[in-house]
Amino acid sequence: MTDTKTTVAVPQTIDTSYYSPKDGGIITANTDDFLNWVRANSMWYMLFGLACCAIELMQTGGPRADLDRFGAVFRASPRQSDLIIVAGTLTYKMASRVKILYDQMPEPKYVISMGSCSNCGGLFEQGYSVCKGVDKIIPVDVYVPGCPPRPEALTEGVMKLQEIVKRERFLRRKTA
Repeated sequence: MTDTKTTVAVPQTIDTSYYSPKDGGIITANTDDFLNWVRANSMWYMLFGLACCAIELMQTGGPRADLDRFGAVFRASPRQSDLIIVAGTLTYKMASRVKILYDQMPEPKYVISMGSCSNCGGLFEQGYSVCKGVDKIIPVDVYVPGCPPRPEALTEGVMKLQEIVKRERFLRRKTA
């Protein structure tokens, strides 16, 4: 007969000073820390691939880079996503669409700008129709540099965003 007890990895951000495995494995934690840990490890992202960076973006979700192991899962609808990854050259014509999709996402929402073109216009910066960065349209949380960035760079960007999410405080009162 096998032992039915399971071992649960305790997240580093949760205060484990009250953790006692012999008392039944109960973990007490600050609510903010617990919610942030859950949100950071279940990011649902919406793809917005505009150019060659989209190829690397799709590769990141594939079996070799496997973004799923970080809790990031692709969603096709902005209403089910809490993260949008903008990859590639953003033109002014597409900028209004990006803004509409961003506005449709529920709060809290995050943005990763992937690649030089999305960050600042990149090679096409001098073009009359190219937006000089997605941050001119929507707020960006993490910039991933490169032309195009490798899947490992985007994975690092997702991990940086997870660190940001884990530090947020939603339930504490804001002082005026």
